[in-house]
Amino acid sequence: MSGVWVWIDHRQGKVATISLEALGAGRAVADELGTSLTALVLGYEVEDMADTLFGYGADEVIGCDDETLASFRVEAAGPLVAELAQEREPAVFLVGASTSGRDLAAWVAAALDAGLVADGIKLAVDGDTVVVTRPVYAGKLLADVKVTGGLQVITLRSRAFPAAAPSGGSGSVDWVYAVVEEDDIPTKIVSFESSEGQVSLTDARIIVSGGRGVGGPEGFAPIRELAEVLGGAVGASRATVDAGWIPYDHQVGQTGKTVSPDLYIACGISGAIQHQAGMRTSKVIVAINKDADAPIFGLASYGIVGDLFKVLPVLSEAFRERLG
Repeated sequence: MSGVWVWIDHRQGKVATISLEALGAGRAVADELGTSLTALVLGYEVEDMADTLFGYGADEVIGCDDETLASFRVEAAGPLVAELAQEREPAVFLVGASTSGRDLAAWVAAALDAGLVADGIKLAVDGDTVVVTRPVYAGKLLADVKVTGGLQVITLRSRAFPAAAPSGGSGSVDWVYAVVEEDDIPTKIVSFESSEGQVSLTDARIIVSGGRGVGGPEGFAPIRELAEVLGGAVGASRATVDAGWIPYDHQVGQTGKTVSPDLYIACGISGAIQHQAGMRTSKVIVAINKDADAPIFGLASYGIVGDLFKVLPVLSEAFRERLG
């Protein structure tokens, strides 16, 4: 077995940021192992995108262009990737830990009886094995984990690795055929709903989150204002989502999204371990809370003990002036 494969997640003809990060990590691993890096792109009308992957460090690109793959469905993509991996025997399969990526990694590992390490935040090479550092116990500890034999399937946490930079490479794509017919796929994509003008939580460099301390739906107004000034995304604790103050897709935490922004501003969030599990790896954490004993201050890089409704407008104005 040899070679490092990276699955490419994409949206509307563009490579997802999490997959550029996986390509960057894959390039480093492939170089240390002294082997090739292959990008695996599946979709419909993806020829142009497949060609660009050579320019992000891929030595080889395997592509499948088929209508059954127009939108990600694991029942269509999983059997194809498993069959290709069984035939061509890569040593390592890296997948960005998006919702689709987690689905695919689990399918491939189960189909091939391969070892799977989830949610890696650091990779190191030991001989011909990749050692994966991943959070455990809701992020309180870090564990080094490795697959001891066969294909190593690894998912990578968003924003844990630098994205691959354009390298100017080129090559010819190895096109393959789909292996599942449309009539044999039980899942059908009916439609998509998009939230225009919002920054994706998982891609955001800056996140401003609100907790129970915002007091109600209207309490998110200063949260949104600061996020807009900073060009960031709006996050929320589970308590606010359960109360119906804000939609679920804003939830950060063990049962929500796991994020790793450069700056995480927690407003009125006590910092329960379930919330910390979703944002502990943020580069800089700022906590704003009236309760000086709130657990979030134990994790924060900086803390402000005060009323968020007084603090946030001042911060928004200061940043607005500073950022122009």
